[in-house]
Amino acid sequence: MIVKILAEGGDMKPGPALSQKLGPLGINVNQVIQKVNDSTKDFKGMKVPVELDVNTSTKDFEVNVFSPPVSELMKKELGIEKGSADQSRFQEANASIEQVISVAKTKLPGLLCKDLKSAVKTVVGTCVSLGVLIENKPAKEIEQEIDEGKYDKEINSESTETSEEKKKELDEYFTNIKLEQENIKKQEKAVEEAKEEKAVGKPEEEKEEVLKKG
Repeated sequence: MIVKILAEGGDMKPGPALSQKLGPLGINVNQVIQKVNDSTKDFKGMKVPVELDVNTSTKDFEVNVFSPPVSELMKKELGIEKGSADQSRFQEANASIEQVISVAKTKLPGLLCKDLKSAVKTVVGTCVSLGVLIENKPAKEIEQEIDEGKYDKEINSESTETSEEKKKELDEYFTNIKLEQENIKKQEKAVEEAKEEKAVGKPEEEKEEVLKKG
């Protein structure tokens, strides 16, 4: 019997959902957790698809680990914990095309893509949903540029190493973007707080007005 689990790499813990899946099979949950954690320790900080192949007669089981989703690999590559909640306005990171190619190469065997270029476009699509810039540009623009052949050289040579000079340029550009985004968030927060204060203050003002009239 196959049981599918999305585990926290190297750090799966017991919980109601896991017990619900494994309890009826009569296998030792703690043993499962230990084996899954041992098998996924190289994917710390990522959600990892795992399949348990359980022999319901002997209660023995095997752990099969699959490559994490593109989004998890991209987040690890960029050192971010989560994507943007508002991708159209706020960005979480600035990736190089080489980083995108690196993730695409890792995932290519598990993707329904005919070649590396198609896999790269799939990863770029994930960057759109995560709110990740690529080469200082919105990921949607990079999709178009890939179609136009702008990155054929890097893709065909399977370039996965970003030069230190390029890293510095990308970091500097994104530092300025982050400052702009933080200022926007502060301004919006101030506006919201002002609205709340006004809303809270209104009843008191109305009360005073009533008292004056009385």
